[in-house]
Amino acid sequence: MAEVTLKRKPYKKREYRVKSSSSLSGRKTSCICYIAKCGVFLFIGDLKMSITVNAILREDQGKGASRRLRKKEMVPSIIYGGKKEPVMISLSIHEITHLLEDEHTFTSVLDLMVDKLEESVVLKDVQRHPAKNTINHVDFLRVDAKQALVTNTPLHFVGMEENEALRLGNMLNQFVVSVEISCLPKDLPNGINVDVTNLALGEHISLTNLVMPEGVIMTALQHDDIEAHDQTICSVSEPKVIEEEEEIIDTDESEAEDGEDQSEDSGDSKDGDAEEE
Repeated sequence: MAEVTLKRKPYKKREYRVKSSSSLSGRKTSCICYIAKCGVFLFIGDLKMSITVNAILREDQGKGASRRLRKKEMVPSIIYGGKKEPVMISLSIHEITHLLEDEHTFTSVLDLMVDKLEESVVLKDVQRHPAKNTINHVDFLRVDAKQALVTNTPLHFVGMEENEALRLGNMLNQFVVSVEISCLPKDLPNGINVDVTNLALGEHISLTNLVMPEGVIMTALQHDDIEAHDQTICSVSEPKVIEEEEEIIDTDESEAEDGEDQSEDSGDSKDGDAEEE
């Protein structure tokens, strides 16, 4: 009987770059995956996300023009900074409202598309209606990839569920919720983590205890006197119990006072009857 030898083709590792986008938010995500020999997909690396904001140029200025834009469900906005002149634009109220629901919009370099022209910007200011809380105006600041930008970034308190002192009913007092940082646009973080896992009762975390990402510096600690500008971020303390003082009414004295009042009223009524007679 003849022997048959089966030759297998050498396995080649395949690399796929997958890109997906969302039409609602304009976000684009990308990742790299490999097909291993057993057929399992292995995703490696961090997912990168960019946020795109669509805008159109506007020529009319003033309060009247802004009111007309808002009636058309548009938000008046402006781009400034850098060596270019400020540019007046308008945004869709629905798109910008949806984007501002995500914290990453406030802490990311945005791709602003103005009539098919793209600019790298960061969100500088958002003005809202005092009663309706709707967006009235948005300011964008141009960024240069080679120049450091100064902005605020939020603090993310992590490890609260694992903290033993908090599990026993103590409180985490948060005194600072954001800090001002300086970094290149490529190093801009979405936030800074404050790990409170091992924070015991009576202990605190200050600005000097924060671990900053690579390429990011805290502007508050760039002064000569660091101790004078250092401040407490959070601390763990016992919950405060507010005791309500109960008003104790002496029944004997109240009854006596009621009796005196009744006697005075009866005397006044008699005097009045006598005068009428």
